[in-house]
Amino acid sequence: MKLVPNWRRMWRAFSVQAMTLALAIQGAWAGVPDELKANIPPKLVLWITVGLLVAGIVGRMVDQPKVEE
Repeated sequence: MKLVPNWRRMWRAFSVQAMTLALAIQGAWAGVPDELKANIPPKLVLWITVGLLVAGIVGRMVDQPKVEE
């Protein structure tokens, strides 16, 4: 396996940011008490996470000048 040449700047990429946010949401959700989870629609967190992951995939296909600098 070989890293991409600009791996140090990948944190600037929208795709990485979207997937990091999806991971953070899932991690935070695991720590939310059940009493609070009962007030949030069950599929909401799932669909937000899926939306962020899809946005990350789309973001990977779009030219991002901040990463290339």
